[in-house]
Amino acid sequence: MERMQTVGTEGAPPWWRTRTGITVLGFALVGAFYVLREHWGRALGALPYLLILACPLMHLFMHRGHHRDGSGPDAALGTAPRD
Repeated sequence: MERMQTVGTEGAPPWWRTRTGITVLGFALVGAFYVLREHWGRALGALPYLLILACPLMHLFMHRGHHRDGSGPDAALGTAPRD
């Protein structure tokens, strides 16, 4: 009996691991190097603002797992969420 294999995205590698993705990332790194090399003073001047901007972004993306409906990691242990 022959087994039919379906072509899907389940076994496909992430985009950045494909040959095209590695090429695009390589060109982006080389371009970023040359841009930063020419504009290093302005890039360092923007660094404090980028750190301040990173704080709310980290807060938004890293607090996704805090659910108050009892479906978080404490639900498997049988403990109630704290208020």
